[in-house]
Amino acid sequence: MKRILYIMLCTALFTGCSEDFTDLAPISNRNEADFYNAPADFEVAINASYAGLQSTGVYGRGYWTMFEMRSDNTDQGPDATGLARQYTEINSFTEDALNEQVTSAWSESYRVIANCNVILERIPSIEMNEALRNRIVGEALFIRSLVYYHLAIGFGNIPLQLTPYVSGDELVQVDENTVLEQLVADLTTAEDNLPVSYSGSEVGKATKGAAATLLAKVHLTLGNNSAAEPVLRRIISNYGYELLPDYADLWGVANENNAESIFEVQYISGGIGQGSLFTNDFSPSTDLQTGSGFGRNRPTVDMQEAYEDGDLRYEISMGATYMNLEGEIVEARHVRKYQSDLAVENDSDINFVVFRYADVLLMLAEALGETPESYDLINEVRDRAGLPDIDASTPGTFEEKLLHERRVELAFENHRWPDLKRFGATGLVPDAETFITGTREYFYIPQREMDINPNFVQN
Repeated sequence: MKRILYIMLCTALFTGCSEDFTDLAPISNRNEADFYNAPADFEVAINASYAGLQSTGVYGRGYWTMFEMRSDNTDQGPDATGLARQYTEINSFTEDALNEQVTSAWSESYRVIANCNVILERIPSIEMNEALRNRIVGEALFIRSLVYYHLAIGFGNIPLQLTPYVSGDELVQVDENTVLEQLVADLTTAEDNLPVSYSGSEVGKATKGAAATLLAKVHLTLGNNSAAEPVLRRIISNYGYELLPDYADLWGVANENNAESIFEVQYISGGIGQGSLFTNDFSPSTDLQTGSGFGRNRPTVDMQEAYEDGDLRYEISMGATYMNLEGEIVEARHVRKYQSDLAVENDSDINFVVFRYADVLLMLAEALGETPESYDLINEVRDRAGLPDIDASTPGTFEEKLLHERRVELAFENHRWPDLKRFGATGLVPDAETFITGTREYFYIPQREMDINPNFVQN
């Protein structure tokens, strides 16, 4: 898959965006009569959709800003001026419809959706191997669903565009549940169409397990726990994932696409514009001009204190001190999961792990509710962390104990804000003076979209 990224780069050379609405129009600037006519065209196009997930507004920055920094896990870091002011506003629930980070997340997400929509509309009429056609359809449905899931959780009332946008079309907002119900249908098809695994250069593309994991998460978000259970059991029984014995072996360039990994956004360094920003964004710095890091997405004190004594995940996930360029030990909380050795700033080879098997085990516990099996699933995750088992007699409600375990196991992996919303626990977010439960669970629709679409209703 890393090698496929080179193809994605070539694709990007002829990929542009529309000035209309949310870039829902077809993204290819080439004459469409000369493209989308052969199987190879669709392989290039689906690779471009994977490349879209790398974008700054998507997994590059947008999603961790909306789903981690919005929550009680992280804040904007030590700087609150310039560009960092936008992060500060998001963290403190004071952003408005002009916030550039939120606007970027919206527009670049819809750009990915636009590319998937063109693929899905054009591919049925092309003569090609049926197995390849089905797989590409499955990949496009998964990628589109992954992006729509983030938009639905983040914005709630959004246009659900399932075909290529035609200039003059009136776009209509639908609510979060309507989007999620569509994803249930799309992901069911995607899981049927996709392979269990890949080999060689295709490792890292969407699989049955990836589609099923997102499908289960959507069911849980809709409150359909009984529907999520068989999906999760299917992942556990049929798709070959396992917990790695050592939590440390999940992270770092050498450990990418491992046996616990279900789906990762693939990045590649080398000065070709497809390296990730995570190492520099998350590395701490007391002087932002040194280049050693920007200190963004900083773990909160509350996050630090959430780890139990002896939890082996703590030192692997985050740090409280670091050595600065002068060799001095400086106190600075920072994320460690995305550290890597860089030859060039903002050009890391490190991937972003979207789904992994530990999440599946904890989601099955959630689907089942408080049962002995549920505690066994939670304890399977805790055992690897070096922690004692818990059971019904452990203080706290089952939901509190499960939410806590999800927090420390999946810290900094973009799950916390959706978890807080799903568990009805957004009130746990600290230091958000302007946040009132029921009024700020969604982001503002970007002002640009409101201006272009006067029929839109603002959150």
